[in-house]
Amino acid sequence: MAARAVFIAGAGTEIGKTYVTAALTRRLRAQGRAVRTVKPLASGVPALGDPGFAESDTARLLDAQDIALDAEAVEACSPWRFSAPLSPDQAAVLEGRSLELADLVGWCRAQIACTTGTLLIEGVGGLMSPVSEAATGLDWLRALDVPALLVTGSYLGAISHALTACETLRRYDVPLLAIAVSESEGAPAPAATVAASIARHAGAEVFCLRHGDSCPEALADLI
Repeated sequence: MAARAVFIAGAGTEIGKTYVTAALTRRLRAQGRAVRTVKPLASGVPALGDPGFAESDTARLLDAQDIALDAEAVEACSPWRFSAPLSPDQAAVLEGRSLELADLVGWCRAQIACTTGTLLIEGVGGLMSPVSEAATGLDWLRALDVPALLVTGSYLGAISHALTACETLRRYDVPLLAIAVSESEGAPAPAATVAASIARHAGAEVFCLRHGDSCPEALADLI
């Protein structure tokens, strides 16, 4: 049986998608559920032998699954990795490489077909960040035709960014399971306050994850 797949989308870049995805992975595993988590496309990833690799998104997701860091595991989690911390289309150009949306979507569909339980697919950057020369993260999500969990921060402006992303998902008939507000360092308002404001307008359940929090049980139950 093919996996139930969920796409972890961001309202912006560097807002805590990987933190939320890793926390959700750990919660699902603690519930005894079969879960696999991948980030097919990643920028700003050092080489596997580099000491900085342990801090990469790929490494954090493998750690959440209790998978040892070796070349095979890294490739299975993130087959498209670029060293520059730029949008993937720009990072690929710097390395003389290219990426086609059809290849990315095809790989994801193959993982859905061969995975049992739940497959979490973490996107890259924000919802509208370019993933190739011609496609955005939204194009990737729509092509997969799976529901989304939207992650936003609690920084100044996060409410507008989150609600704009919600409207974009609705405009393109992408099912929105929930919104997770990840606490932003130095934010002027508590993350819970930001989450409450988003909830008043979003038309979806909103959850708050502060630094050190585990994933709320109720959020995992929606996946």
